[in-house]
Amino acid sequence: MSDLSFVVDKDNSGERIDRFLAQNAGELTRSAVQKLIDDGLVLCNGQTVAKNYKLRENDVLTVDIPEPAELDVKPQDIPLEIVYEDEDLLVVNKPKGMVVHPAAGNPDGTLVNALLYHCKGRLSSINGVIRPGIVHRIDKNTSGLLIVAKNDNSHNKLAEQIKAHTFTREYMAVVTGRFKEKTGTVDQPIGRSKYDRKKMCVTQLNSKNAVTHYEVVEEMGNYSLVRFRLETGRTHQIRVHCAYIGHPVYGDDVYAKEVKGLQGQCLHAKKIGFVHPTTNEYMEFDSELPEYFVKVLEKLRKGC
Repeated sequence: MSDLSFVVDKDNSGERIDRFLAQNAGELTRSAVQKLIDDGLVLCNGQTVAKNYKLRENDVLTVDIPEPAELDVKPQDIPLEIVYEDEDLLVVNKPKGMVVHPAAGNPDGTLVNALLYHCKGRLSSINGVIRPGIVHRIDKNTSGLLIVAKNDNSHNKLAEQIKAHTFTREYMAVVTGRFKEKTGTVDQPIGRSKYDRKKMCVTQLNSKNAVTHYEVVEEMGNYSLVRFRLETGRTHQIRVHCAYIGHPVYGDDVYAKEVKGLQGQCLHAKKIGFVHPTTNEYMEFDSELPEYFVKVLEKLRKGC
């Protein structure tokens, strides 16, 4: 079990305990917090309390979070588009709609299930049995390139490049509106929304720095085709930054408006570049825009 503790300050006095913890206890939703309270895993000053308990200044809260049950992740013979592969790593072009790793609601049919089959289990173990080999992720409804490590040494060296901002990641997206400045940078911290735990947002509260560079490639009516380069890699970074500056990603059903038939955002991880962990050679891979993306561009160019 993992333990969390909090001391309530004056600003939070009078707030419900379940609401307070949902905003401050990592990725726990309010319903998850309420279940922990019902199970007696949340204590206030050493005592159990009701989920509607109103906090007082200097209350000491402790939360015991049970370790999640490990999913039984099995290899599955799912087709993969492999752009490059050697003894240390592989580069995969993930299709739109594929989840990267198993989680609640997506126990199988993921990229990890496919990788376990293809690599016969030979993947780095750093991220545990749920995310073997996964060095970085892209969203379910984002298509494009990502790198997979076959051993821990490769994983560590690739992760170091991401941390040092020397790992190239370029995306293409269709966004709403025209930009006054055709190139620019969004430098705004990103954290989890206090109002919806499934969303991220630009915030100064419990956030991490996030930097996104952009360049407008083409304008189509009230839409723009934009190239993005990530300096950091926060959850939903491009989608959150685009929504923040008033140019939400086309089809984003979380931060903008759903587009019928598109199944999520028009966002593609087009290019990645890195120094190979064994040869020290710089390698770069570029992918064609997928069919769904091309169809969106054709539609918007016609003014539809």
